[in-house]
Amino acid sequence: MDAADTLVDETFTAITALENQHILAQFGDVRGKRILDYGCGSAEGGVYLAKLGADVVGIDVSAGMLEAAQRLADRHGVKIETRHVTSDLIPAANDEFDLIYGNGVLHHVSLNVAIPELARVLRPTGKGSFIEPLPYNPVINVYRKIAREVRTVDEKPLTFGDIDRFNSHFGDVSHQEFWLTTLSVFLKFYLIDRANPNQERYWKKIYTDASKLESFFGPLRSLDERLLRLIPPLRRLCWNTVITVSAPRRG
Repeated sequence: MDAADTLVDETFTAITALENQHILAQFGDVRGKRILDYGCGSAEGGVYLAKLGADVVGIDVSAGMLEAAQRLADRHGVKIETRHVTSDLIPAANDEFDLIYGNGVLHHVSLNVAIPELARVLRPTGKGSFIEPLPYNPVINVYRKIAREVRTVDEKPLTFGDIDRFNSHFGDVSHQEFWLTTLSVFLKFYLIDRANPNQERYWKKIYTDASKLESFFGPLRSLDERLLRLIPPLRRLCWNTVITVSAPRRG
């Protein structure tokens, strides 16, 4: 991965950065906060939070991705700590983190192990937010079947039942859904832009093409907000959810 080509600020500031903007609102002022970037990959999220003044620790199963994360941090002039995951356990002390950030990780791992581990490392007054895909929308499921070459076999989008499992280890669990009518952006990529879903990752293209999408995306974003507020059952048809947890329970 080339740090020069890896987007950081855009994944939080672009008009299409719905989930990350919601997480920033949940986290509030992160200056001086100790944050775990859970399954950080190249740590776009962790680097952005470090730029806001957070003390970031990124963990990942891939040593190569941790090296890419350090290169990205260097390019943006910040320091982050990285730790290699070598077992089911998070390499961190009990109650180590004020905040936990995760983007597209939980649908790759065993929730039976991940959820209690997240509760273990989160401080009693802390909060965690996780961006995860949902399995219900037929349009996105067609995309998943087509884009096999840019996806992994262990992916399992989270159901609302999966989200309920957090209640066993956290006293406060909520979730907010995103991308309903705005999902038509994927149809634009496929039918109009002719972007091959096996060569271009659409979930990255929403950031790289954000400036071109503003006039198209803005009204749909406003429509989604109204529809999801007035007709809550439509949340099932969204692409992604942001799960926010706090008040961790031990044992």
